[in-house]
This record gives sequence, structure tokens and C-alpha cells, in this order.
Amino acid sequence: MSTFLILATLLSAVALLFVLPTLLRGQVATGPQVQRDDLNLAVLRDQLRELDVDLKLGAIGAPAYQVARHELERRVLEDVHSPEAGNAPASARRWVGFATAVALPALAAALYLYLGTPAGIDPVKVSAPVEASHAVTDEQIANMVAGLSARLKTNPNDAQGWSMLARSYSAMSRFSESAAAYAQLVKLVPDNAEVLADYADTLAMAQNKTLLGEPEQLVQRALQLDPNNLKALSLAGSGAFERRDYAQAIAQWEKIMALEPPESDIARSTRGSINEARALAGMAPATPARPVTPAPVAAPAAASRLGGVVNLDPALRARVADTDTVFIFARAVEGPPFPLAVLRKQVKDLPFTFVLDDSMSMTPGVVLSGFAQVVVGARISKSASATPGAGDFEGLGQPVKPGAQGLTITINAQRK
Repeated sequence: MSTFLILATLLSAVALLFVLPTLLRGQVATGPQVQRDDLNLAVLRDQLRELDVDLKLGAIGAPAYQVARHELERRVLEDVHSPEAGNAPASARRWVGFATAVALPALAAALYLYLGTPAGIDPVKVSAPVEASHAVTDEQIANMVAGLSARLKTNPNDAQGWSMLARSYSAMSRFSESAAAYAQLVKLVPDNAEVLADYADTLAMAQNKTLLGEPEQLVQRALQLDPNNLKALSLAGSGAFERRDYAQAIAQWEKIMALEPPESDIARSTRGSINEARALAGMAPATPARPVTPAPVAAPAAASRLGGVVNLDPALRARVADTDTVFIFARAVEGPPFPLAVLRKQVKDLPFTFVLDDSMSMTPGVVLSGFAQVVVGARISKSASATPGAGDFEGLGQPVKPGAQGLTITINAQRK
């Protein structure tokens, strides 16, 4: 601690060397002095604005704010001279100089004791974790948010305050209150795409995590203002996916792919969503799981089709619903892991007579007729997910050559 105090004293002395000569000389304020006064006043105003922002953000508490503000006001009186200041008697100027020499170190020490961490210079205590002394409890955060909410009732036109309140409520998972705050913010800034997208997202969370209705309308308003807003495009695709309009979902998400680097986290996540939508729509994935080299098998036109019937084991009928999704697919015995052709039906359609052919290819150029042997199967998914999961019911046939007809696939097992 003694080393710290010695260094602090020396630094204070150096600072006073820059201040005291001018105070003790007492130069008359001239044109350059007036310019310096203007500059000092501008700097102090900026510091006051920064202090106000720190208070709004909760970076400092109200007591610390008042201490710092009083210090800034004192500096305004000292740093900005009146026209008569330069003509003060020499004795008065010397008195100010000596007072500054005493007051400046004392004030710095007082502020440090009040705002700083004196224990941090104690070598005995410095080894103890200091994070605990700065930890902000949930109760303190709640109180700060409540204080901000109360202040906005008396100043309802503070857009920055409403934005901060909305984000704070959202971070606390208080989505209904967050949506109400965003509603006030949108009244003040109606043409901000980012605010509209955030409002839509929060409102969807508040109404049982659905984008249908007003959230989608807010997303459309955001896209009208900024067609390239990433969050609005993502929400627009999610809303379409929720409505099972997979083509529209893909169209919105592909706009994101055109704006983001291919290997970015956003692009990878969006690509996964696109592939899921394409699979549900019976379309090819945006990118295959790995490079595919089909077996060079020359096949006649008849080999581009497979036909048969899918049945459901009667023992499983009571365990599935009529609206559960049924995927009928053909997959290469040796080749890519994704299906070569897919049909999407419902349990109520079973038994169903199916036809799979090259036109149902998942990837251009990777077709049924390009492989020597395939397996035909069917799967029931309660979640309608294109990705097989535990609990799905399925049935698989034996390997056959493309062109086989009269196949019978019975869904009779549950995936583990």
C-alpha cells in the first residue's frame, strides 16, 4: 500500500506543477484564453453527457453520479474564466493556487475512497477475489429497471430510455413488459427497421412463441424500410415456416445467404434451416452432406422409377394420429446418406400406392437411375421433422434395383 501512496503523491505533485504556475502568475485573459475557455466548456459538457449516459445504463449509481456531477460543476467554475477573472488581485490568485494545492489531492483521495476499491491496494486483501465486491445482484438489476420505468412515466418521450427498458425486460424474460415498452418506442421512432424487428421478436415470445398475426405484420414493415435487415429476414422465414409455406421460408432465408459470408455462423445456421424446409417441401438440400459421386450405371428409362404400396402395421395404428407425417423415400445402398427421392403424406393416407422417380431427386444429377441398388422405406414423424429421430415409426424394404415395381413396405418398428 505504501508504494501506491508514494506514487499517487508524486503524480499529484506533477499535476500541480502544470496548474500552480499559471494560477500564481495570474495572466490576464486574452483572445487565446477565451478560446481555451470555450474548448474547456465543450469538453466539460461532453463529460457531463457521458456521465448522464452512464447513469441511464446503470454503470454508476445515483450517489456516485451526484459526486461526479458536483466535481464537473466545480471544474466549470474553475476552468472557464469570466472577463474579470484575469484582473483578480495577486493575493487572491495565490490563495486560489495554495487552495488548489491542498484541495486537489484531498478531493482525489476522497473520490477514490468513495468510488474506488481501496482494498485493492492492500497486499493482504489483493489476493481475495474482487469480483464479489462489484457483483450486481438480480434484486439490484430489478430495482434499476423499476427506476427507469418510473422515470419514463414522467418523461415518456425519451426514446433511448424506452429502448433500454425494452431490452432490459427482454433480457429478464419479461416479454410482455418488453413488448409494451417496444410499443411505446415504435410510437417515437416508427421508421426504424431494427426496432420493428426487435418488437416483432419480443411480441412473438410474449404470445406463446408464435410469429403469426401482429409480429409478422411488424416484420413486413421492417422489410419495407430495410429489405436487407438480417433479423427481419430471419423472422419472415420463420413465420412462413410456421405457416408451412416452405417455399416462402426458403425465399426469405436465401436472401440472408446472399448477404452473409458462406462460412459465417449466420450462414451455417441459415443453411440448416433452408435444408430442413427443402426436405419438408420435397426439394433438394441447399448443399449435400458430403461430395457425391454416383456409380456410373447406365440405366434405361424404366430404371428411373420405383413403385409399390406403404402399409401401417395394425398393432401401431392406435399409437399414431391421422395427421402425423409419413415420409416415403428411396436411398442408395452405397452412396449419399440423404434420400434420392422423397414423398410426404399423412397417416390417414395409408395404405398408399407410391411412385418414386428421378424427378423427385434431392440433388441435381443425383438420381435413382444413377445407382445400382436402393432401399425403399417409410417413416412416421409426429414432429414432421425431415431428420429421423427416436420414437419415429418406420419400415424398410430389401435392396432392389431401380425400376422395381410392386414393392410392399410395412411400417412396423419404432426407432430407438
